[in-house]
Amino acid sequence: MKQLTRSLIFVLVIAFGLMYLTSYLNKSEGYTGGDNLVIYNWGDYIDPDLIKKFEEETGIKVIYQTFDSNEAMLTKIQQGGTTFDIAIPSEYAISKLKEENLLIPIDHSKIPNLEYVTDRFLNLSFDPGNEYSIPYFWGTVGIVYNPDLVDGKTFTSWNDLWDPSLKNKILLLDGAREVIGMGLNSLGYSLNDTNEEHLQEAKAKLQELTPNVKAIVGDEIKMLLANEEAAVGLVWSGDASEIMDENDKMDYVIPEEGSNVWFDNIVIPKTAKNLDGAHKFINFMLDPENSAQNEEYVGYSTPNGKALEYLPEERATDERFYPDEEITNKLEVYDNLGKRMLAHYNDLFLEFKMHRK
Repeated sequence: MKQLTRSLIFVLVIAFGLMYLTSYLNKSEGYTGGDNLVIYNWGDYIDPDLIKKFEEETGIKVIYQTFDSNEAMLTKIQQGGTTFDIAIPSEYAISKLKEENLLIPIDHSKIPNLEYVTDRFLNLSFDPGNEYSIPYFWGTVGIVYNPDLVDGKTFTSWNDLWDPSLKNKILLLDGAREVIGMGLNSLGYSLNDTNEEHLQEAKAKLQELTPNVKAIVGDEIKMLLANEEAAVGLVWSGDASEIMDENDKMDYVIPEEGSNVWFDNIVIPKTAKNLDGAHKFINFMLDPENSAQNEEYVGYSTPNGKALEYLPEERATDERFYPDEEITNKLEVYDNLGKRMLAHYNDLFLEFKMHRK
């Protein structure tokens, strides 16, 4: 009997230990909500000092996790294995999350700082009325270049990239939407075009660009261009800003045919446990001084009009990163093309990359 009792006690101790460990792990992952706030964001996409400031002001502990693509983020949220209170996807991913009923509507009454967001960044097609998302950053896709390495050549058009003088001098982002979109735009087509003849025409034109393409790369594109290991790059505007900070010879242009204007917005996933904390965080990030501080750290453009007053004048008035409406009216948001068409874009991009080898 004593042996049985000791065995029972041992089992109970183990069971309670496992329950405590599970509870601790769940809390560290944000499952329990309460004083934790789990944020799922792009890497290096917030000033760490702002996280500390938010924790100090609210008493809420931030658990910060990162993703490297909208697709990876979508998969993680769709699987539902981890609870996130905040996520920061791009516009076409927000459309997808809405379609799959994976977002919680945002209570605007809890976000008074929303008044500081410029009207032209609100009520956009991917989220009418901003029912499910609040603007975080925005930017463009364009050309960054070093005039010293291209004999003083300037760029105004996508078609300038096909100049034979640029042989082996161009770096491209490793992104299907960006590269296929560039090919479509260079022909005067929409970067959301699904016409098969137009897509094949764009692929053929991109293949003609092959002699000029030195490499197709990821995040290292910033270092390579700043270190003058290539002369020209297809980049996001925030990356261009970082490159220009590292190398003041560099310049950035949005091509005249048009390009992509993208938006990364804050959303609350369906499985969120700390709704109050999520709303507090959104409102905190929309505080104009906080928004300005975040803009200076990250390098992308803020949609917060009041925040521009806290930025250095040369930054706030730089039309390369804050283009006027005449330019932005030529820009397009990436549409959610659907699984089949997106897979087709990816296949066309893969064929282009294989053609280079």
